[in-house]
Amino acid sequence: MGFRCGIVGLPNVGKSTLFNALTRTAAAQAANYPFCTIEPNTGEVAVPDPRLDTIAEIGKSAQIVPTRISFVDIAGLVRGASKGEGLGNQFLANIREVDAIVHVLRCFDDGDVTHVEGKIDPVADADTVNTELMLSDLASLERRVTPLRKRAATGDKNARAEVALMDAALDKLNTGKPARLAEIPQGEEDAFRALNLLTAKPVLYVANVDEASAASGNEHSRRVEAMAAEEGAGCVVISAGIEAEIAQLPDDEQRDFLDSLGLEEPGLDRLIRAGYALLGLITFFTVGPKEARAWTVEEGARAPQAAGTIHTDFEHGFIRAQTIAYDDFVSLGGEQAAKEAGKARDEGKDYVVVDGDVMLFKFNV
Repeated sequence: MGFRCGIVGLPNVGKSTLFNALTRTAAAQAANYPFCTIEPNTGEVAVPDPRLDTIAEIGKSAQIVPTRISFVDIAGLVRGASKGEGLGNQFLANIREVDAIVHVLRCFDDGDVTHVEGKIDPVADADTVNTELMLSDLASLERRVTPLRKRAATGDKNARAEVALMDAALDKLNTGKPARLAEIPQGEEDAFRALNLLTAKPVLYVANVDEASAASGNEHSRRVEAMAAEEGAGCVVISAGIEAEIAQLPDDEQRDFLDSLGLEEPGLDRLIRAGYALLGLITFFTVGPKEARAWTVEEGARAPQAAGTIHTDFEHGFIRAQTIAYDDFVSLGGEQAAKEAGKARDEGKDYVVVDGDVMLFKFNV
């Protein structure tokens, strides 16, 4: 099951620097000129979760396997992308292929790094990108809705339902708001996602600040935080430059470096967790002598779906799932003690997985 966050933004805002730090590679060329990223680069990173280490220690597991999430570094956008300017068509196509958008905004002043708009204004930068995405969605919907309206007029129920969803999106887009703010009837969420609108994707703003502002942010990042709150989007303040330095340090030196900057943890850890949450994902665990492993499912997933992330046979032949809440597993000291305390539950096909569940699946192939 692959979940992909696309890193987007104007040229020279720190996208590739951030991506390089995320993946601890130099796969994406970071250079001081527009369009240095031509093809999207993809990197998989582990999702930081201290619960996994705790479970592994209790279970005396020989190996620890974290769950992972993909980040895609996408070429920089410029004004007019919705009409094909710059690398606009490619940019928009790449965004359509990701599940969520990580929007990097430049919140630092540096005369040595050019800005495509000639000034530092992260809110205006966000407006530039968001406007291009909204214009693209408007053009897409207007092209598709006309023939559907004709079908709906003949009594086609499916066409009528799809037109209603398109109209909900158009109402927002025509007032300069992203489609994700449209009011969608309960039960129609999957059909709305199937419209594949760029502005319907969840967004996380990354305020890329200078080193001095990494711990507390600055005036630019505070404006971004206010904008994100107004839009119902996420926001993380990070210094991509610092993260790039941290990524090159041995693990035993990272803690001292973070302390010297007044940081409790790498900003990338917060970014990865925020991206994970942005996609509506939760984690369940399996544990044994060989390995302790974290697995990803979407919030609301039922036990057979969770089993299917391990192997499709587990889902097809699902019988039940022994389930122990994380807090019970830790406080009682493992599976056997949880069983003796009556905290190991046998859950059936309708059980909705809770974040942190420690699970053992029974199945018949």
